[in-house]
Amino acid sequence: MPAEDQDVIRCEQLTKTYQGTIHAVNNLDMSVKCGEIFGLLGPNGAGKRTSIGMLTTLVVPTSGKSTVAGYDVEKHPTMVKQLIGAVSQSNNLDRSLNVWENLYYHGRFFGLSAKASRKAADETLVEFRLAERARADVSEISGGMARRLQVARALIHNPSVLFLDEPTAGLDPQSRIALWEILGRLHRQGQTILVTTHNMAEADAVCDRLAIMDHGKILALDTPQRLKDTVGADSVVKLTSHGDLNKLASLLQDRVQGAVSSRQVDGSILLQVKGRTGVLPRVINAAEKEGFDITDLSIAEPTLETVFINLTGKELRD
Repeated sequence: MPAEDQDVIRCEQLTKTYQGTIHAVNNLDMSVKCGEIFGLLGPNGAGKRTSIGMLTTLVVPTSGKSTVAGYDVEKHPTMVKQLIGAVSQSNNLDRSLNVWENLYYHGRFFGLSAKASRKAADETLVEFRLAERARADVSEISGGMARRLQVARALIHNPSVLFLDEPTAGLDPQSRIALWEILGRLHRQGQTILVTTHNMAEADAVCDRLAIMDHGKILALDTPQRLKDTVGADSVVKLTSHGDLNKLASLLQDRVQGAVSSRQVDGSILLQVKGRTGVLPRVINAAEKEGFDITDLSIAEPTLETVFINLTGKELRD
C-alpha cells in the first residue's frame, strides 16, 4: 500500500466515449491520496459511475491512463482487482448463501485460507454489527444490513482502496448514520475510500476532498470548505414570486445591499449576499417596492449545492 500522502489513485486524461461522440467521461484528471475519503459528486449521468467502472477494471477506457496502488489499471487488471474492494449501488449479495457465507467465500475467493477466512468472517460480522444475523438468509435482512454486509464483504481481504457507488442511496436516516459511523472508523484506521454520491450534504460532512462532476467533466476539485469559499457570499436567499422572475432577480441584485449574484434557477430565485444581519427585510422591501409579492422565502449559508449551481446554472437533480 502507498505511504501516507502518496497517491493511491491517479487518473490522467481518462476518457470514455460511446458511439464515437458521447463522452461519458471526458479527460478526467485527478488523484486520491492514501487514507483520505474522496468524493465524486454530481447528478445521475454526470460520469461518476463510469469513472469508478474504469478504475475498478469493469469499463475499458477509450483513452487516457489510470493507476491504482501503483498498478496500471488497463495493463494489470488482475492485480488491481486483488487490491481493491468495490460496493455497487445495487444489492449484489449472493442469495444462495447466508450472511456469514457471503463473507467466508469472498475471503476464500481472494486467496485467504479456510482458517483465515473463517476468522475474518467472524470478526467482520461483529465489527459491522451483523453477528446476530450470521446464519440468516440475505433476502431476510434489511436494506441497511444488506449495505453493511456489502461493505464488509468488500473489505474482508484488506484492500488498498474501497470504492463505494452511492452507498447510502435508498437507506433510511438511521441506516445511513450507522453506515457512515462504520466508514468513519475505517477512515480513522487509514482506509482509503472513493465514494460517488449526489448527496451534497453528506459529502460535505464526510469527504476530505471532492470533485464536482457534470456531463463527464470535473468542474471543481478541492476540500468542501474551500469549494464553499468560492461562492464569495455569507447567505443564500431562496424565494419564489409571481411575475417575471428574471426581472426580479436582476432587480434584487441591483437593489439589495451586499448582493453578490442573483439568478432564476428552476422556478426560484437564488440571491447570494454578503453578510447575514437584516438580509430578509432588505429582500422583501426591494421586491415589494417594485410590485412583486413573495410567495416563499428562506435563507441559509452557502452549501456545495450553491457551488454546483454557480458552476452549472442549475440545481442538482437525482
